[in-house]
Amino acid sequence: VQESRERVRAAIKNSGYAFPRGKVVVNLAPADVPKSGPCFDLPIALGMIALSSSLDGSESEKTLFFGELSLDGSLRHVDGMLGLTARAKELGFRRLFVPQVNAFEATLIPGLQIYGVESLQQVVDFLHGQTDLEPFQAQDLRSYFESSQHPLVDFQSIKGQAHAKRALESAAAGSHNILFNGAPGSGKTMMAKALSGILPRLELSEALEVTKLYSLCGLLPEGMGLIRRRPF
Repeated sequence: VQESRERVRAAIKNSGYAFPRGKVVVNLAPADVPKSGPCFDLPIALGMIALSSSLDGSESEKTLFFGELSLDGSLRHVDGMLGLTARAKELGFRRLFVPQVNAFEATLIPGLQIYGVESLQQVVDFLHGQTDLEPFQAQDLRSYFESSQHPLVDFQSIKGQAHAKRALESAAAGSHNILFNGAPGSGKTMMAKALSGILPRLELSEALEVTKLYSLCGLLPEGMGLIRRRPF
């Protein structure tokens, strides 16, 4: 978070705005909660710009801003966006400004206006009323979740390996752990990939939880929405 001082200063300057003179204190309260990640860059920069130019604050109490700033003022991907969006809805916020690459992920949580933006300049222009932005449409989770999907490895296409397949079936049926041990190339990884194909499908609530974890760890592929397959 401390590194954001340099990113914010450079992004503001390269976006054509003046950084406030003198010492500026940014209070990330509560102080006893550890802060991590670059998602605070965008709101800090907007606070700096608000000191020197008027910004529309009519909806500020119900609006959240998330985004990592590059030195040129463009916005970069933020990990954990799904969890941030879900928490924002719980706290009663109505609209969110997020990096363009995170917008699809953020729309998994219904009931919010999600604006995908590409740069600090674009956000400021919108708040000044100089440009228009259309909120992203919320996804129809149920139809998206229930659409067809294919396992990584089809269990029935594995020839032989009867002993290992029987062990997988027992583990899947009884929710047991399973450990494969054998020489390289004997099929351990292939069998493990096939396991997700014989497990029950994820419930929607489970899929959201899995997707939150993938997003938080930075493992959610860019542009992907809900993870529908049990993870391997």
